[in-house]
Amino acid sequence: MEIQKGAELCFPQLLNSSCRKPTLLWSKAVLLNIVLSCISVITAALNLLVIVSVSYFRQQLHTPSNILLLSLAVSDFLVGLLLMPLQMFRNMTCWVLGDLMCSVYWYLTGNITCASIVNIVLISVDRYVAICDPLHYPTRMTVARVKLRVCLCWFFSIFYSSLYTKDILIEPGRYNSCYGECVFLTNNIAGMIDLVLTFLVPVSVIIVLYMRVFVVAVSQARAMHSHVTAVTLQRSLTQANKSELKAARTLGVLVVVFLACYCPYYCYSLAEENIENNPSVSIVVIIFYFNSCLNPLTYALSYPWFRNAVKLLVTLQIFKYDTNEVKIL
Repeated sequence: MEIQKGAELCFPQLLNSSCRKPTLLWSKAVLLNIVLSCISVITAALNLLVIVSVSYFRQQLHTPSNILLLSLAVSDFLVGLLLMPLQMFRNMTCWVLGDLMCSVYWYLTGNITCASIVNIVLISVDRYVAICDPLHYPTRMTVARVKLRVCLCWFFSIFYSSLYTKDILIEPGRYNSCYGECVFLTNNIAGMIDLVLTFLVPVSVIIVLYMRVFVVAVSQARAMHSHVTAVTLQRSLTQANKSELKAARTLGVLVVVFLACYCPYYCYSLAEENIENNPSVSIVVIIFYFNSCLNPLTYALSYPWFRNAVKLLVTLQIFKYDTNEVKIL
């Protein structure tokens, strides 16, 4: 925690062993609180709508793609509900929740963000198979297989986070220099491994898959124009082409959003270690988390079924009759 001269102690009774309260201009503190609180609420609300929609209308919406979307929404909902408020609390005031809760916070941070990243990769793979190998999609991406992959995604996230934060879990508060702060330090090797596993590998996979999807979409567009003499064939190709181009655009937005939110954090981490503990660059961490707010906008809001489901939920029509029978697709 940043210690400034003349600031009040977090725990006055502890004298020299206490951290000093972070000092921010009143106007800056109010602005940060309002902005970050709004982002946190919007992130949690949007992802909660996705979770409720897919769960409530399960008879119609429990498809392989939507199950992956549901898993992503769960991880992003936890980012908005837990990680954003705790990050804001940790940077703007003294940490009064104790060393154990500090360890839990860092563990949840690694677990939830890792799950969100892996879910994005799984969605990219799903879209790749659907567009580039549509004939084998029903057999390769069944509901049972996708549920298994989602379980493996969360199991990997739990295992990786436990391994990454094992030191602070075994000895809570080991990196704190005074009472009232919550920090987590990593060495160069651990930082590089985390960079490779949570950024370089996912980004490489997503970009390669998108390039392949883009090539297929372009080839289908050319094939459509080359069959202008066959009206029936042209119509079928037009529908397929529209679907593929829409999926390609969605995946393209995914790549842009993912890179825009994650690149500042990982680029800055190359120049400075443990940037999470530096309140002056907390905006980089907030942008990192902001990806969880943009994910439901990227995926869910582009689908008509989501808009129809939200309309039924917001107007409380789900309490009037059995809405499971209503067609929202």
